[in-house]
Amino acid sequence: MRIGIIGAGQMGGTLARHLAKLGHQVSMANSRGPGSLAALAAEIGARPVSVVDAAHAGELVVLAIATKAVPELPRGLFANVAESVVVVDTGNYHPELRDGRIEAIDRGLLESQWVAQQIGRPVIKAFNNILATSLLEKVAPRGAKGRIGLSVAGDRVDAKAAVLRLVDDLGFDPVDGGDLDNSWRQQPGTPAYCRDLEAAALRRALAEADRSRIAAYRAEREEFLRKEIAAQKAKGGEDSPPTAKRQS
Repeated sequence: MRIGIIGAGQMGGTLARHLAKLGHQVSMANSRGPGSLAALAAEIGARPVSVVDAAHAGELVVLAIATKAVPELPRGLFANVAESVVVVDTGNYHPELRDGRIEAIDRGLLESQWVAQQIGRPVIKAFNNILATSLLEKVAPRGAKGRIGLSVAGDRVDAKAAVLRLVDDLGFDPVDGGDLDNSWRQQPGTPAYCRDLEAAALRRALAEADRSRIAAYRAEREEFLRKEIAAQKAKGGEDSPPTAKRQS
């Protein structure tokens, strides 16, 4: 499969590494330009390209960028991209620690619904509720005991099916998280968020989530991250953004 990845942080880089190893044709891009990715791309067998070229790279495009960076993407980025191309949103909204307040999300619009509005394309929500380190290190063959489940939410049945297959190929149990209106169930702080659950436990966690607590879940997660950052500073460690524990 030809795959474009926009964003080369922990999640984008990890996905690029795994996908290239599986034999996919991976094109990587970031805001700093192809030159900044030359060494990483050569190491993992990917191709460094511009953001525009990554969006036009092939059958699937992954957005692995901070929520606040979505409106900064080139205007009309997907205007001439075929409707059959699947766009995956891996992002998470961190209003206090990174992204600043986004009024529409604070009023109740789901994170990936907002992203879809910004880019003018339907998106599939995936890879947002696993630590980048877990994605890198905890792959397991199909049927292995303790294999981690990853949920995928979206409205396009064919697009979601493609991402579910990709999750399986990457070494995780695919779990259908429902339509995009259910993507809040895997947003920051929910029971299904970054807990490395097996598929059955993940399904239960998705079902247990309480929609009325979306803002509270997010606030609790940000408070947890804030304490982690403070603890690192107290130990003399480098200040780490939310992406230290989650990719975006």
